Amino acid sequence: MQETRQHILEILRETTQATVDEIVDELRQRRGDNITAVTVRHHLNILQKSDLITLPKLLHRSSPGRPQHVYELTENAQEHFPNNYQRLAQGLLEQLSAHLPHEGVNVILEGVADDMAQEANITDCPFDERLDKVVNYLNQHGYNATWEKSDQGYILSTHNCPYHEIAQANNRLCEMDMRLISSMLGFVPRLLSRVSDGDMTCAYLIPAVTS
Repeated sequence: MQETRQHILEILRETTQATVDEIVDELRQRRGDNITAVTVRHHLNILQKSDLITLPKLLHRSSPGRPQHVYELTENAQEHFPNNYQRLAQGLLEQLSAHLPHEGVNVILEGVADDMAQEANITDCPFDERLDKVVNYLNQHGYNATWEKSDQGYILSTHNCPYHEIAQANNRLCEMDMRLISSMLGFVPRLLSRVSDGDMTCAYLIPAVTS
């Protein structure tokens, strides 16, 4: 992300909410330059369009003076801050594997996949529409998914693995993905390629007979 906009997100995270003037003052202290309110508003507009900050809210002063507009972060902005989710997930999976038999770990991961599929709530509908809903759910969870028709039926592809670092060392999460996708499709597809094996995408073939 562009440096000034990242600074603005950091300021809003630290202060919960801030006015344009407050953001300008804080940026000047951090950067040591004379950034203007006009420039800050430009960056705020871009952040709003990206759904990273809220539309300005009117804040009424407790002391004399004109009300001011304040800005806050949206939930989506949290993705732009460092987190330890990958390491936590890896540690949990390692501990599960160390203390439970293979079948026990599979039961837990299958349960996670089933919960996600239930959350997706994809009901009976024409297969093309069902694929659209599957792709939409996967994209909401970071998979960067697409589907296309082929001579053999349909190919569902995910171009990003949300837990790539973990899957490189443990394919159980790949198996969880297969369970999730199968549950949402209502059919077990055939795996064509896998990112953790060095391929560009995870690709799944759904034969035309299923439609």
